[in-house]
Amino acid sequence: MDADRIASSHGIETRCACLDEVQVDDIKQHEYLLIICSTWGDGEQPDNAQDLYDSVQEIGDTELNGTHFAVLALGDTAFDLFCEAGIQWDQVLEQKGSSRFNERLDCDTDYEDDAEEWLDIVLSKIASATHA
Repeated sequence: MDADRIASSHGIETRCACLDEVQVDDIKQHEYLLIICSTWGDGEQPDNAQDLYDSVQEIGDTELNGTHFAVLALGDTAFDLFCEAGIQWDQVLEQKGSSRFNERLDCDTDYEDDAEEWLDIVLSKIASATHA
């Protein structure tokens, strides 16, 4: 899955970053946010996502107004809390005022094709909205 390549094919300039390289203020400065997140352990955020997730939980309920998000959740159906970290991101971003512009996709371990199709759809929507 190569988000930069797919975005480029839609004429979109992107900034791809690991979640531990992002601050809440970075999210506020971008109109569109895509979260691609795996679930760790017993439904937990991965180590590189936990600090940002905690920071987003602490902001006011309208601080992400004007932003739009979509979540690609990665998990393993062998676990009870399948894709729980992505589900948590989906919920907290909406609670903090961001608008969901595409439904979350919950992917099992063999996710490449589904994830790439989802990215293509999501990035196509962003391209249509920003080039209109």
